[in-house]
Amino acid sequence: MSSCYRSTFYLVRHAERLDQSEDTPLSEAGKKRGEDLALLLKDKKIDSVFVSKYQRTLQTAQPLLNELNQKAGVYETKPVTIVANRLKKLKGKNALMVGHNNNVIETAVALGAKPTLKSIEHTDFDNLLIVNIKRRLFWEKVSLVETTYGQKTLP
Repeated sequence: MSSCYRSTFYLVRHAERLDQSEDTPLSEAGKKRGEDLALLLKDKKIDSVFVSKYQRTLQTAQPLLNELNQKAGVYETKPVTIVANRLKKLKGKNALMVGHNNNVIETAVALGAKPTLKSIEHTDFDNLLIVNIKRRLFWEKVSLVETTYGQKTLP
C-alpha cells in the first residue's frame, strides 16, 4: 500500500434510545434516524462500520449495513485510542463509527481533528463529525466537518 492516501471517517452518536436502561434498543425516532443515516452514507464508499457492544449502536448502523451487505466490527468504547487506531489502519478507506455522547468527540480528537463542539448533550442525537485524513509522503492533513443529519434534535 502506498504511503499516500485519503480516508474519511463518519462519527455519530447512536440514535434516540427507547429508554434509559443500559442496553436499550432504539425508539421509533431512533430507527428513523438510522434510516436517515443510511440514506446519507450509502454512496460514500463505506468500507467498514464500527459499533460498540450496545444494541442501540448496531441498530443505528443496521440500515446502512443492510444497504452495503456488510457486518459491523465491535469496538471497546474506552480508551478511545483503541477505535481511533483501528480507524487509522484503514489507510485509503472510509468508515462509520457509531458511538456514544462520551466518545464521539474524543475519537475525533484522537484521529487528529480539532472539534469546536466540546460535548454532546445526553438528549442530542443529530451530530455528525466527518474526519478527513489526507496523507502524502512527508505530511498528513486532518480536517473536520461538524454537521448534523436527520431530524433536528430539539433543545
